[in-house]
Amino acid sequence: MALEIKDLRVEAEGKEVVKGVSIKVQKGEIHVIMGPNGSGKTTLAKAVMGHPSLAIKGGEILLNGENITSLLPNERARKGLFMEFQNPVEIDGLGFMNFLNSARGALSDEKYTYKDFISEIKENASKLKIREELISRPLNYGFSGGEKKKMEILQMAVLKPKFAILDEPDSGLDVDAVRIVAQGISDFHEKTGAGIIIITHYSRILSHMQPNFIHVMKDGKIIREGGNELVQEVESKGYEYEE
Repeated sequence: MALEIKDLRVEAEGKEVVKGVSIKVQKGEIHVIMGPNGSGKTTLAKAVMGHPSLAIKGGEILLNGENITSLLPNERARKGLFMEFQNPVEIDGLGFMNFLNSARGALSDEKYTYKDFISEIKENASKLKIREELISRPLNYGFSGGEKKKMEILQMAVLKPKFAILDEPDSGLDVDAVRIVAQGISDFHEKTGAGIIIITHYSRILSHMQPNFIHVMKDGKIIREGGNELVQEVESKGYEYEE
């Protein structure tokens, strides 16, 4: 099983933002995309998930060998894709548990009781240090930035995608929250064997896990690829080093 991005070119508002990116993520692998603001990382993630505001101008996205480039976001999700948003939206009036239960029912034919479903949510919420009252609230309504990020990881843990794209799961988090979120990601990865792409600016979340591959993105292109040694290189030299 693999998620493969092949020579993908993406336009946003008429401007080419992703300029021929290729990444292949095998089941069980953790890939990290690092890069400065404006390098196209979030646009790439949204394009893989099928965001309707973006235009694919070249290349393709393959999931287990199937071309999913033209599929709608819900169709991609049903095939096993998940995206954690950089800035999760607040939706007053939509209960978190009702939302997650509907999503799980739409994405999986697995049979389960509502009692078991609630138990699973509470178990994962406890591991992520999410206060139980939050899961009874409307989706993300009145949550802090850190709480929203934890709730996204909770959704991933319950929905169990085959491949997950996590867009800056560490942004806006304090040291303790970064550790908790990183542990949540690692636990999910170990339990499911899913392929994961983590998008981040910083190395702090990576100190709590062992990625397989690092990709450095700048100006819409992948400019460097390698192992964990690239993390130290970025830390010491920044993103302005000689390409």
